Amino acid sequence: MTLQLLAGLVASVGLTSCSNTNNGVSSATGWKINDKKGGFQYNTNFEQHTPQGMVSIEGGAFTMGRVQEDIMGDWNNNPKQQYVQSFYLDETETTNIMYNEYLYWLKSVFPPTNQVYAEIYKSALPDTTVWRSATGFNETLISSYLRHPAYANYPVVGVTWLQANDYAKWRTDRVNELTLEKAGYLKKNAKIMEAYADAHFSTEAYLANPESVYGGNSDIVYRGVGNKAKGDNKNIYATMNYGLFTAEYRLPTEAEWEYAAIGMAGNREYNNYQGRKTYPWEQPNKKKGGRPNNLKSQYANFKQGRGDYGGIAGWATDNADITSPVKAYPPNNFGLYDMAGNVAEWVADVYDPQIDQIDTDFNFFKGNVYYKNQIGPDGKVIIVTDQSVQFDTLSTGRLRLRNLPGQVAQLEYGADLNKAGQVTGEDEFLVSTPNNKNNSSKLYNEKSRVIKGGSWKDRAYWLDPATRRFYPEDQATDFIGFRLAMTKVGQKNVVRKTKN
Repeated sequence: MTLQLLAGLVASVGLTSCSNTNNGVSSATGWKINDKKGGFQYNTNFEQHTPQGMVSIEGGAFTMGRVQEDIMGDWNNNPKQQYVQSFYLDETETTNIMYNEYLYWLKSVFPPTNQVYAEIYKSALPDTTVWRSATGFNETLISSYLRHPAYANYPVVGVTWLQANDYAKWRTDRVNELTLEKAGYLKKNAKIMEAYADAHFSTEAYLANPESVYGGNSDIVYRGVGNKAKGDNKNIYATMNYGLFTAEYRLPTEAEWEYAAIGMAGNREYNNYQGRKTYPWEQPNKKKGGRPNNLKSQYANFKQGRGDYGGIAGWATDNADITSPVKAYPPNNFGLYDMAGNVAEWVADVYDPQIDQIDTDFNFFKGNVYYKNQIGPDGKVIIVTDQSVQFDTLSTGRLRLRNLPGQVAQLEYGADLNKAGQVTGEDEFLVSTPNNKNNSSKLYNEKSRVIKGGSWKDRAYWLDPATRRFYPEDQATDFIGFRLAMTKVGQKNVVRKTKN
């Protein structure tokens, strides 16, 4: 397969990019790009499509915050003009079946029967005891909610913020692995038949040192593709230049989540929004579902009135008592489901009660932590092995894996290693309230993460996208789930939609 043909295949991974070439010749040097004999190789016909299960959200300006009545008296969502770039967002919350696929992969590649791997699988398991109540009987949910097919399309709960991030990294690797397989850079079905222990695919490891992937097995990781008889260059691995690698899956920022939840696209008149919606469903997108006949006048699953979880027999108010299947209610104007109700959702930000005027108004986010690859004496990245795997002990007593065997060992900027290879020094969190670190007089610190949106357990107040709460990043509950986002690279939007 030639690189030119490969470029056509890459189209499967939205957004046409114009290259600085003229018929395959560089506008800078006049040299030929993608010469079969070698030289500079680059995907000059890249096209990015909306990833599987996600919705394209065109970026723009909006007013973040501004709840009409601050019933809770938190004063933590003062209005501020914000701008978010275009991005992708999962159309639904992450479901039990999606998370079970992740657990299956971990159990297959790192079988817990092997004592070395036992904690890897356990560290990813949701806490199903979140359903347990001191004065209620929910024991069946503990054993059935995560695994039983009856709940397959219900949002996963009992997952911590940390676990959601680990799932995002795993999803990035699996999507990139399939893309490289289809492009001929990885052996077909090796991802199922031959992945074991530290011999599997990691995006970061492949980009940093392709020869380290799958334990360095060249029978699985091909050194380039092409037709040798036609002179195609085979002495290369796939690089970022080829456009094969997707941007990383991640939790959305608070600004992204709120912007997407409001879904003001349907309230636009030219370059202005007309009014403001209190709830995402105020103007349901009839072209994408409209009002469901069996749900009367409800557009979300939440706790109504004085404590009504689901009405009376024969007269269901929202057709749910705990969580409900995703897509049970109509989407908002962006085509996103359950941006209010069902479960509240983790977002990436560290909780800070104040959004100050000095904070950035472009891609607002609080909680940046920057990482770097750990480099060995030979100048190559260090790959985590069975012997070097490390865990952190969380406040709950559970262990959390730092990196899977087969992944690149990484450090936070500002952290050093001792002779045993362990991180020393205080973790460096770049947040706007540095004095909150280790301050026991506050309810929140750098380990408190923002949760957005109301849940099946919440009253209507929390369904307003502007409301914000926090929860410890290493703890879980029965009303918090998550969905993933992805940055949209390149042009903001291909199609310009102008209202006449």
